[in-house]
Amino acid sequence: MKSLIVKLLLLIAFYPVLAQAQQPDTLLKMDELEFVDGGVPEVEAETVVADSAPYVQKTEAVVINNEAKGGDSLVGIFLAGFIGGFAALLMPCIFPMLPLTVSFFTKGNQNRSKSFIRALFYGVSIIVIYVILGLAVTIIFGSDALNALSTNGIFNFFFFLMLIAFGASFLGAFEISLPSSWVNKMDAKSDEGGWVGIFFMAATLALVSFSCTGPIIGTLLVQAATSGALLGPAVGMFGFSLALAIPFALFALFPSAMKAMPKSGGWLNSVKVVLGFLELAFALKFLSNIDLAYHWNWFDREIFLSLWIVIFGLMGLYLLGKIKFAHDSSLPYLSVLRTFFAIIVLSFTVYMIPGLWGAPLKSISAFLPPQSTQDFDLNQSSNSTSTLPNDLSNRKYADLFHAPLGLNVFFDYEEGMEYAKAQKKMVMLDFTGHACVNCRKMEANVWTDSHVRSFLTSNVVIIQLYVDDRTELAIADQQKSSAGKLLKTIGSKWSYLQSSQFESNSQPFYVLMNSTNRQVLVKPKGADYDPITYLAYLNEGLEVFVKSN
Repeated sequence: MKSLIVKLLLLIAFYPVLAQAQQPDTLLKMDELEFVDGGVPEVEAETVVADSAPYVQKTEAVVINNEAKGGDSLVGIFLAGFIGGFAALLMPCIFPMLPLTVSFFTKGNQNRSKSFIRALFYGVSIIVIYVILGLAVTIIFGSDALNALSTNGIFNFFFFLMLIAFGASFLGAFEISLPSSWVNKMDAKSDEGGWVGIFFMAATLALVSFSCTGPIIGTLLVQAATSGALLGPAVGMFGFSLALAIPFALFALFPSAMKAMPKSGGWLNSVKVVLGFLELAFALKFLSNIDLAYHWNWFDREIFLSLWIVIFGLMGLYLLGKIKFAHDSSLPYLSVLRTFFAIIVLSFTVYMIPGLWGAPLKSISAFLPPQSTQDFDLNQSSNSTSTLPNDLSNRKYADLFHAPLGLNVFFDYEEGMEYAKAQKKMVMLDFTGHACVNCRKMEANVWTDSHVRSFLTSNVVIIQLYVDDRTELAIADQQKSSAGKLLKTIGSKWSYLQSSQFESNSQPFYVLMNSTNRQVLVKPKGADYDPITYLAYLNEGLEVFVKSN
């Protein structure tokens, strides 16, 4: 029952993040590849990585179908936009306009087919307007810039502040609205009649409802942009506008169905306030990304959880009517539906409390900072492994990164390879990232499986390579790409290694290798949340490794 409650809440409340978790976390950062100029110290010849001297002996097994992954990404963005559109439909700026707009298309002596065609054109106009907005985002920023947004500190902090502003707007602090002159011009155009008038009616709806839809659209565009998919913003806006357009066309065809719709009232503002709480919770994920990528080390797991517990606790109290905002109507009694939502939210709040003492919270582990950032962890003893060597603190970058679950992990490619060669063990390259939702989900839900964890402890040397880390490399460790661009940070170095050697830029990305000749043993693998199939992949690689040695 506990798992069901948590999953229901996540499905309802955090679908934009869950959609991202079902797609590859694309984290190739083109903004970190800088041209070498006279002000940059010359790099030693032996530190330059060129295609003629690759790290890895390439095999045909390395080729990955990135197009299929991109398709999955777009599907997730579309679904996120579609659900966001239905959420927007319940906003007080849009829902009351639904019967008024439908009555415009059904009044008079028009037959049903003509009314439906006109309403359908109205819906198509809504879709065209929002898709153009999505395309504009892509054209303005470009695909490379969209990829860079996912871990760029400035943009992540901007997104954090933007979502905080959206949340405050939904809670009633102020309204985000467009200039009234724009609305008046669109409204004047809509009075012209004909198909042009209907199109401008749709444009007027988009402008008038911006105070409600703006925060939802902004959140959706942020998610679509940071996904790395070139058409992500346009696809997200298509899903959003489609969800808005469908009710207008359906009610124009079946106007009698409007009688079954709930009447406008204070419940519309309650929906808006609940979304405001969710915006505040969602904003913290961007702040966490910055903290991890730049190693500020002040936004730890328990701080993140404390804020979420307070936010969702307040949301539960609001649903029970214990908290009231300025624009709320009086609540003489609780409806059954509202009571059920309050039960779900408060149950989720209670579920998170043990996490303050180190409980793994597997259902939401993908969104939380890593377990290693927890200062007080009662679960720490179960994550320790007595068979590990005692030189972990002396390893390169050990002061920056923490081994998950107490596993035998290296954070530098060459150091890990040399250790594995000396120990005659198989290597698993784990291309990961601080902002990678899927990576945390794999570590918390798959690596913790007793059989998988036993395998990772006994049979393999793990080399975790963070592709989004912003720590600047020492001059001796800086490298040039084959295009002559300087790789100055840890993240850009490993991101280039992954993209150039394995033709992939998504995380997590697991590569099983022979430590002796650096051959790829089996086809690399992305996220796999089934411990059985993931363990089968590891055993397949080990079998090839044993035969080749």
